[in-house]
Amino acid sequence: MARNQQPPENWRLDGRVALITGGAGYLGRAMAEILCEAGAEVVLNGRDAKKLKRAADELRGLGGRVSIAARDVSTPKGAAALIADVQKLGGRLDILVNNAYGGSSSSVWEDFRKTYEVTVQASALLIDTALPMMTKAGKTNPGGACVVNIASMYGKVSPDLRIYGKSGCDNPPSYGPAKAALLQLTRYYACRLGPNNIRVNSISPGAFPPSSLLKAQPKFHEGLCRKTPLGRVGRPGELKGPLLFLASDASSYVTGADLAVDGGWTAW
Repeated sequence: MARNQQPPENWRLDGRVALITGGAGYLGRAMAEILCEAGAEVVLNGRDAKKLKRAADELRGLGGRVSIAARDVSTPKGAAALIADVQKLGGRLDILVNNAYGGSSSSVWEDFRKTYEVTVQASALLIDTALPMMTKAGKTNPGGACVVNIASMYGKVSPDLRIYGKSGCDNPPSYGPAKAALLQLTRYYACRLGPNNIRVNSISPGAFPPSSLLKAQPKFHEGLCRKTPLGRVGRPGELKGPLLFLASDASSYVTGADLAVDGGWTAW
């Protein structure tokens, strides 16, 4: 592509509204940025209003059109309130990115309960509650409306505990099962909502640890790199292209698919 040349029209999101849960987080922030860059009006969701405001201000400084909606999506009441917020803010919803994740360290039982509430149940609640708005968008957008669920490579394979050792960086036992459930939920809704022209896909990121963690845990960093065919960990910006593809009309005939963004981790 020549310098300053715009991407093909079917990659643009002008006039569309996107909601991203966990939108102020480490990976959520990068994904929100590409949705803004492509022209969408983006609604950031999370539980921390101050964190959301900081992220929104940063994105506005880059020219993005951003609103915030601080709601706890782990409850039916919170999920319903969030979709009502989106209805008031934009009057429509074309793109839903289910990126929120949350657990509890109080006990294994409590951790499973909270993780499934946020990762699986909230995703289903938001899809069902947003269905009228997304069905409307499905009728007007050439590539339909779309849902993108952010899963994980650990929804498909087990962590290699030899890498994690005593670093304390390994995920709790609830993480992988919840992400696996999200992958199945993706397939289920892809089949259920296809007649509404709503596409449902997922992204399974690999190792995307923050740089601060890698500096503090150099041996852990080396282990991750050795395990990955590309020989390095992922950078948040490397989720931008995959998300834009699935969120735009460029993927108009793609549904029920999972896009691995893991440097080849699950290809071994």
